[in-house]
Amino acid sequence: MDIIVTPPAPFVSVASEPALVRVRGLHLTVPASAGPVNILRGIDLDIAAGEAVGVVGPSGSGKTSLLMVLAGLEGATHGSVMLAGKEITGLDEDALARLRREQVGIVFQAFFLIPTMTALENVSVPLELAGVPDARARAEASLRAVGLGHRLTHLPGQLSGGEQQRVALARAFAPRPHLLLADEPTGNLDRATGEAVMDLLFALRAEFGTTLMLITHDPALAARCSRIVSIADGRIA
Repeated sequence: MDIIVTPPAPFVSVASEPALVRVRGLHLTVPASAGPVNILRGIDLDIAAGEAVGVVGPSGSGKTSLLMVLAGLEGATHGSVMLAGKEITGLDEDALARLRREQVGIVFQAFFLIPTMTALENVSVPLELAGVPDARARAEASLRAVGLGHRLTHLPGQLSGGEQQRVALARAFAPRPHLLLADEPTGNLDRATGEAVMDLLFALRAEFGTTLMLITHDPALAARCSRIVSIADGRIA
């Protein structure tokens, strides 16, 4: 399978902030019937541009919560998160949505495709909403890059689980994100299909130069990253 990619537009880094992602003193506390639950308890983490970081730890340790905060989908209780030298913890919802459109790609365990839209529409519509002038052409190129040039007009229900996750990958990479956040992206796939999807993800990441944070329970997948970060009880172990 040929992989056709275009490098992302270069981001501007601030000299005093060499890391693409810089997290300091990050806390996340959520209310519960039995009292507040401290999910993240003072996370400090730097991720360099172009780095691939595997995040491991037991269920409930705070891995997904950390990803959600970095994506701007969950608000931190205390602490700082900077992306390319810009503080994001104080941004409003509109600014966070723009951040995700322009700089952050996300791939979840669930595919989150719109069932009434074709594969091409699932990838192109977010680009169109972001004002990308060549949205349809870029979406088609992204789908061909993940080996789905023959599935452009198929609905998600007409695709296998592996094909749906490939559409999700195409959608995540199409905006040329600087940071890709992946949360157990093979969790709903059988082993062989999951390995093929991860081969594709790492190939695309390498071609784009995309920074990756991968949450996984699979030690073999984590070992493919350049660095492994272990989280336990809301802290980096």
